[in-house]
Amino acid sequence: MAGVGASVIAAALLVGGFSIASQPPLEAAPAPLLAQTRSAGLSDTAARQAAERILEAVKQRDGKLRYSQFATALQKTSSPAMVQGSLDKWPQLESWTIESVRSGLNDNSSVEVELKNENGTRRGTLVINPKGQLVAQVFDFKDKKSTQVARAFMDAVTDGQFVTARSLLALELQKEISPSELQNKWLKLQRGTGTFQKIDDVMEADHGSEGTLVLVETSFNRVTDNIFVILNSAHEITGVDFPIDSKVR
Repeated sequence: MAGVGASVIAAALLVGGFSIASQPPLEAAPAPLLAQTRSAGLSDTAARQAAERILEAVKQRDGKLRYSQFATALQKTSSPAMVQGSLDKWPQLESWTIESVRSGLNDNSSVEVELKNENGTRRGTLVINPKGQLVAQVFDFKDKKSTQVARAFMDAVTDGQFVTARSLLALELQKEISPSELQNKWLKLQRGTGTFQKIDDVMEADHGSEGTLVLVETSFNRVTDNIFVILNSAHEITGVDFPIDSKVR
């Protein structure tokens, strides 16, 4: 197919979904305000030091320490035990290289890193606030199939790991969707479908140069629901739909 059909994506996002395009546009701030905002963030050195601490906690598999490094928005849907559970599943982080630091709006710093683990290397971005806390993160999964990324997202959501699930969203979408909001959307869906039971199948519904639409057939105790996950060409998630088109058991 030449591309992910616009009508298909629009239909997938009509009810209960969210995407980069569905978020309200951000208004440009006056130049003086922008200057003040940028000057209030971490220095290059401080951002690098914060990234070092965050990655060292991952290397040591210290869930309590990593949880303490989360910004408040991330802590709301997590706990030291949940973080430890995630760390125990991850491949062992061996070393890393901090490649660059960029200052952005909201006083945050984006730290570009290359991670080396037992399975190879992977590039990523850590978004760190002025307190040195982790606000968001995203990793390069272009080497993974779109269905694998969508399945990893759904596995994290259904396991209650909303911080992990959010990290699979494109950074632009992470700015608009907090872990708490993602959790609320998932809980709202289950008020109509019943509690989650299992994922039945994950398959590509449409694919093109601009991205991929993945269908996740999911069983709840009252219905079987088709959830759509939209990914860009870098296999970052740019939209998720929790629809009402469900098959009643």
